[in-house]
Amino acid sequence: MDVRSVLGQEVRGLWGNGTGVSLVAIATAWGLLVGTRMVLPVVLPYLQTTYGLSLSVAGLLVSILWLFGSIGQLPAGILADRYDERKLMLVGTTVVAIAVGVIVASSSAIVLFLATAVWGLGHSLYPIARITILSNLYAERLGSALGVTMATGDIGQTVLPPIAAALAAAVAWQAGLGFVAPLLLLGGVVLYVAVPAQPSSGADGQTQSLGDTLAVFGELRNPGLGFMAGILFLYIFIWQSFTAFYPTYLTTVKGFSPAVSSLLFGFFFAVGVVVKPVAGASYDRIGMRGSLVAVLLPSVAGFLLLPLLDNLWLLVGVTALISTMLGSGAVTQSYLADSFSAEKQGTGLGVVRTTSATLGAGGPVVFGVVADYGYFDQGYVALAAIMAGVILLTLVMPQADS
Repeated sequence: MDVRSVLGQEVRGLWGNGTGVSLVAIATAWGLLVGTRMVLPVVLPYLQTTYGLSLSVAGLLVSILWLFGSIGQLPAGILADRYDERKLMLVGTTVVAIAVGVIVASSSAIVLFLATAVWGLGHSLYPIARITILSNLYAERLGSALGVTMATGDIGQTVLPPIAAALAAAVAWQAGLGFVAPLLLLGGVVLYVAVPAQPSSGADGQTQSLGDTLAVFGELRNPGLGFMAGILFLYIFIWQSFTAFYPTYLTTVKGFSPAVSSLLFGFFFAVGVVVKPVAGASYDRIGMRGSLVAVLLPSVAGFLLLPLLDNLWLLVGVTALISTMLGSGAVTQSYLADSFSAEKQGTGLGVVRTTSATLGAGGPVVFGVVADYGYFDQGYVALAAIMAGVILLTLVMPQADS
C-alpha cells in the first residue's frame, strides 16, 4: 500500500461517521489557544521594555503561564471524567480571552503576572477534555485524530506569532496580543455548537472521591507509565525553555529583526503541521518506541548546530531539525490515553500532565537565568544533552510497544 493510499484511508477514517465536523471544531479552537500562548514569546521583548523586566523575570512570566496551565490540568481531568467536555472547552477559551483582554488593558506589572496566571488556568481546562472527547469519537484512530488536532495547533502557532509581531511593530504590543481575544470567543462558541454532547464516563454520575483520584498515582508504579511520566517531564522542560526565548535569542544574539525572528519562530511550528499527523499515524501502526525515537533524534543535532550557525537559510534548516520533536506529543499523549481505563482516563491524564508539566514549567526560569549570565549558546547544548537522555529513556523503557 503506497503513501497516497494510506493517507486517503486515514482521511476517510477521520472524516467519516459524522465526526469530521467535530474534529475540525475541536482542532480549530485548540489552534487558537496554543497560537495565543506562543504570541507571548513574540511580545516578550516589548514587555521587558515596558515593565523593565530582566531575562530571568521575563522567564518567570512565561513559567507562570506554563505553571498554572499545568496545575489546572488535574482538576480539569477530573471534571472531564464527570461532565460534558464541550462545556469545559468553552469555559477554557472564554477565560483565556478575558485574561488576555485584562493584560492589554492594564499598565500594572502586578496585573500582568496575575492575569497571566489566570490565562494559564483557563488554558488548562482544554487539553485533557480534548483528548478524552477524541478518544470517544475515534476509539480506533486516536493517534491520528490527536496528531491532526495537534498539527492544527501548530498552524495557529505558525500564523498567529508573525501577525502579532507585525501588529506590535506597526501599532503596539497590546494590539499584537489583544487581536486574538475575539477569535478565542468565537472559536469556543463554534466548538460548543458543532460538537455533540458526550455521555459521562463516570459510574452512575457519582462524584469522584479523593481516594479515587489518589488511586491513579498508584498506577504510576507501572514501569511503563513511570518512565513515560519522566520522559514527558524532560520533554516539556526542553520545549518550554526553547520556545520561551527562541525569538529573543534570534534577535539579541543572531542579530535578526523581530519580524524575521517571528517568521523563523513560526516556521518551527509549521514543520509540526506535517510531523504531528505522521507521528500520530506512526504510533497507531508501529507503536510508541520507534515513533518517539524517530521524532526526537533530529532535534539533538539541531540543538547542537544552533549556536554554530548565523546564516539565515542554514538556521531555517536547523529550526526544521529541532521542530521534529513536536511530533512527540501525538505519541506520548496517545500512549498515556491508552494506558488508563475510560473511567479514569481524564483523571489519569490530569495526574501525569500536571505532575510533569508543573516540574517542566521551571524550564523558562532556568534558561532565563542561564541567558542572563551570558550562556545562551551553552544552554542549547545542554538542551541537546537532555534530549539525548530522553531518547535513552525511551529505548530502555520496560514496556512493550503498543
